[in-house]
Amino acid sequence: MAPEQHTGGDELARFLRARRTQTSPESAGLTPGPGVRRTPGLRREEPATLAGVSIDYYTRLERGKETRPGPGVVDALARALQLDDDEHHHLRELAARAARHAPEPPPPPSRTVRPHLKLILETMRPNPAYIVSRSMDLLAWNPAGLALYAGLADWPVKQRNLARYLFLHPAARELFPDWENLVRSCVARLRAEAGTNPDAPDFTSLVGELLLKSPDFARLWERYDVVGRKKVTKTFHHPKVGVLTLSGQSMHLDGTPGQRLSAYTAEPGTPDHDAVLLLDLITEPAGPAPTAGRSS
Repeated sequence: MAPEQHTGGDELARFLRARRTQTSPESAGLTPGPGVRRTPGLRREEPATLAGVSIDYYTRLERGKETRPGPGVVDALARALQLDDDEHHHLRELAARAARHAPEPPPPPSRTVRPHLKLILETMRPNPAYIVSRSMDLLAWNPAGLALYAGLADWPVKQRNLARYLFLHPAARELFPDWENLVRSCVARLRAEAGTNPDAPDFTSLVGELLLKSPDFARLWERYDVVGRKKVTKTFHHPKVGVLTLSGQSMHLDGTPGQRLSAYTAEPGTPDHDAVLLLDLITEPAGPAPTAGRSS
């Protein structure tokens, strides 16, 4: 199963349909009428009425035929569909993309990790840290940053992708006791990133593979959830160092579009910090620094 090609209007339509079918009449302030509703979520006429647009206009939006909703309509639809701030922002980006005439696709972001960034990863030891691309390819890491994801080092360098790991590596479900919530957040982040550039090769290749190989991914991808990463702590059931709960931080890197640095820390003197020290110690690289940042 391969991801289909998209136009700006198509992607806007998919997002509106997904959000409408997952919005209950009660949450939208409506009183359901008698009888069984055949349509999950809202009927098309309901968000149209709530947003103050005609049913015909809203239907054209959901079919990808209308591609220029104004800012006021976008904001009204966000209110009607009970979108949170992240989803509202995503809707605005999709509407802006749909309104552009045949935009020239931007070049794919560089996968080359600059030497000083690799040095930063090394100076962060023993804390696990790594750099990923916008599609979650692992580009560079320090020893604990790679070892934290048990079994990931067994994969070839070019195959190391955190979304692929979560859905396809047999160790992932054992490593994360909160796997279900974690993968929902992962897919939502990919949806948000890919939504405004859905035909970019780095996204289409990964999404196509996961749609084919993982029913869990396909189910979550169809939901079209768009949320930000809000969880600041993560628990790992690591086969080598036991259970550890770490505080995480992720940040975009200046001058490297699409690249993000993630790091995990624990309070010194705690069992979690002892486990981090042990993880760094037992994964001391035997050779030179990793070269995953090289373009592929």
